[in-house]
Amino acid sequence: MTAFKAFVIDQDENRKVVGKLATMQPEQLDAGEVLIRVGYSSINYKDALAATGAGKIIRRFPCVGGIDLSGVVVDSSDARFKAGDKVIATSFDIGVAHHGGYAEFARVPADWVVALPAGLDPFEAMALGTAGFTAALGIVRMEDNGLAPGNGPVIVTGATGGVGGLAIDMLARLGYHVVALTGKESESDYLKMLGAAEIKLRSSIDLDKVRPLEAAQWAGAVDNVGGQILHWVLATMKQAGTVASIGNAASFNISTTVFPFILRGVSLLGIDSGYMGFPTRQRVWERLATDLKPRHLAEVTRTIELEALPGAFGDFIAGKVKGRTVVRVGGD
Repeated sequence: MTAFKAFVIDQDENRKVVGKLATMQPEQLDAGEVLIRVGYSSINYKDALAATGAGKIIRRFPCVGGIDLSGVVVDSSDARFKAGDKVIATSFDIGVAHHGGYAEFARVPADWVVALPAGLDPFEAMALGTAGFTAALGIVRMEDNGLAPGNGPVIVTGATGGVGGLAIDMLARLGYHVVALTGKESESDYLKMLGAAEIKLRSSIDLDKVRPLEAAQWAGAVDNVGGQILHWVLATMKQAGTVASIGNAASFNISTTVFPFILRGVSLLGIDSGYMGFPTRQRVWERLATDLKPRHLAEVTRTIELEALPGAFGDFIAGKVKGRTVVRVGGD
């Protein structure tokens, strides 16, 4: 094993966060039982926050970015994995406090590694990445809480985002009547292509006049937005409805009442994809390779090379990106 390419996030002399392509030596890799030749990574909003310093994501400097990776095991001291195995590693401390997927090699703890399930290839695994895993985890948790297609419609907020779009595709494949809530009317055709049966514009809701309980509309909800939108979602849930709280694109604050919970029996499920352990993590990836595999994954995915990373993050911060972006690190 020789020197290899990586995208490293560090601080300059003024403590400003900077990310740049660099050459690393094998001895600079972090500790772990599994050495992986990285084929692909991806860009999530969290990656953009980390790489640009727009969010306080990185917990140690320097750190190779990329919270997702897929590739082939080079060496393993853990009996669960052997050289040649195709694997996925996402979340935990990867790309924030442990060198991540934006490098040709990664060494990670075995407990963070998932065997690539039959039905997915390494590229598809990163087209899904943390966004796909998060959307699928939300759906699985909601199903475990009793959600089923016959219960009624499911609304997805922040619908054009990576998690939102994949959630629409997955839910539609399962037979749900999906309503996409968006502030981007121009993306209506895109959302319908993914499987949304209806488009609801955010401008149609007077968020300043939402009552503790509104007309019951949704059996389920995938919320990527938080803030006033989540308050409205909770107020409009059906009896025994279930909400997966996934993101805070609008706000991490929420001002609501207990009425949806004590008068309608609504469940608010927190979805933490970062540290969800096994066997749930493997179970969700198995579902992503089968009945939760999005039907339009190829259409919503673009690919960039590792060398293009420095110029790729600005559009994510500006909210100009839809769908998924795969980073080709070493390829197949």
